[in-house]
Amino acid sequence: MKCVKLIKLSKGHEIGEILRMDDIEAELKVKGGNWKFVSKTEYKLYKNPDYKTVKSTDKVSSKKQSKKNKVENN
Repeated sequence: MKCVKLIKLSKGHEIGEILRMDDIEAELKVKGGNWKFVSKTEYKLYKNPDYKTVKSTDKVSSKKQSKKNKVENN
């Protein structure tokens, strides 16, 4: 599956419209010159404007325990 975006006027579609389609069909549309490939993230943003790529900002504490703490915990 590929995502394509309309960059030139075409019947039945608006400029800026993004579609998700099979690889072969997408290749044909892009070769025609009216469409270009876009990322899946851009497609998701087009379909759902509230979609946000959330990167985990929580930092995991990776402090090593000292030998003294290990002995006390056991």
